[in-house]
Amino acid sequence: MTTFIPSLTLPAAVFANPAASVLLPIALGTAVGFSCRPKETQKTYMALKQPPFRPPPQVFGPAWTLLYGLMGFAAYRAYSTGLAPTASLESHLLTKQGATLYTIQLGLNLVWMPLFFVAKRPIEATVDILALSGVVGYLAYVWGQVDPVAGWALAPYLGWLGFATYLTIGVGHLNGWNLQDKEVDFPPSSKPKSTKYVDEK
Repeated sequence: MTTFIPSLTLPAAVFANPAASVLLPIALGTAVGFSCRPKETQKTYMALKQPPFRPPPQVFGPAWTLLYGLMGFAAYRAYSTGLAPTASLESHLLTKQGATLYTIQLGLNLVWMPLFFVAKRPIEATVDILALSGVVGYLAYVWGQVDPVAGWALAPYLGWLGFATYLTIGVGHLNGWNLQDKEVDFPPSSKPKSTKYVDEK
C-alpha cells in the first residue's frame, strides 16, 4: 500500500489551487505532445497496423485535454475536501496518500508517448500503461473514500485508459512488437478526408 511520500508528490500548492490543479496536467500533457513532434507522431500512427475501433489521430488531442482537466479537478476536489479542518484524520491520510499516487500516475502518463512514438518501444509502453491503469484505479478508490465526486471524476480517465491499453497491445501484437521504421511519407492533414491506415485497402 502506497503511503504519502513527499519527495514523490507535487507541491501542496498545486492541489490547493483550482486553476493550477486543472491547468498543470493539461500544460504538461501538451508540452510532451509537442516535444514528440506531432506531425512525425501522426505519420507513425498512420503507418501502423491497427486493431478494430481505433480512432483517427485528431481525436486524441481533445480527448486528452478533457481527461487532463478532469484529472486536475479530481485532485483539487479531493485535496480541498480531505484536508478541510472538519475532515477526519483518516481523510487527511487518504488525501495525502492519493496525492502521491496522483503524482506517480501523472509521471507514468507523460512517459507513455515518448516510449511508444519516439523510442518506439511497444513492450515498455504496454508495461507503462498497465501500471498506469492500476495506479489510477487505486487512486480512484482512495480519493473516492475522501470524496465520491473526486473518485467518479477519474472514471472517464480510467475508461479511456482501458481503451488505450487495448490499442497499445493491439498495435504491438499486429506489428510484431516492433515499431522501428514505421512511418508514412505524409501526415494525415496532407490528405483531406483520409483516415486510412496501411492495413486498409
